[in-house]
Amino acid sequence: MTVKSIGAYEFPSRSRQELYGDDQLVHVWFTDTLWFAAAACFRAPRAMTWADFWNGVVVPFAEEDPDFDAAAPRVWTLHGAQFQPRDDQTLAELGVGHKDVIGTRVAA
Repeated sequence: MTVKSIGAYEFPSRSRQELYGDDQLVHVWFTDTLWFAAAACFRAPRAMTWADFWNGVVVPFAEEDPDFDAAAPRVWTLHGAQFQPRDDQTLAELGVGHKDVIGTRVAA
């Protein structure tokens, strides 16, 4: 489909990293549930540990799903590859960047 433009789009993104200071937007996608239709977006400091992010930010949100089990073993993906976060690692140490998507599902 051809698009006819009336001019160049030269506006900076309103959600670019520099607007968030030491924070960033992190998307978490629960790939094995129908309860959440899309990835959830959270604002979190890059220096936040995985344990604080998971237990303090994501779990309270995910508990809205009646089938969610925070203690269940999970498979994690970042940038299309599996990874295993450690509780003491920060989001920055894990390689999580601004607007990255962390995928998760219960391990089989």
